[in-house]
Amino acid sequence: MKWNLRMVAAQRDLWRPTEVLAAFQQVGFNPSLSKVAALWSGTPVTVRLDDLDKMCTALNCTVADLLQAEPLATGQVVPESGQRAVNADEGPGSNPVRPVPRGRRGPGPRSLPPS
Repeated sequence: MKWNLRMVAAQRDLWRPTEVLAAFQQVGFNPSLSKVAALWSGTPVTVRLDDLDKMCTALNCTVADLLQAEPLATGQVVPESGQRAVNADEGPGSNPVRPVPRGRRGPGPRSLPPS
């Protein structure tokens, strides 16, 4: 997902990240200017759900307006993994594909869980 803050803010006549920051502060959301600038540029940023509600209140929009799915490249086809749901009913005698666990990332032994 990609942030769509710039377009939503433009609909409210907010043209700079500092103006958006002032609008956020009016509703009690006080992020840093660098976080607002990252949201403005569409960079992935972590935001709490409570803060997301405050952002929507400040900009008079919905969460769906703020988040935009990244489009697929033109002509790009989503590869079919060939995996189906376990116990998928495909008729008599079918053999549904079992889920395959993901491979490990990186070399070496697995780390221990925190104590």
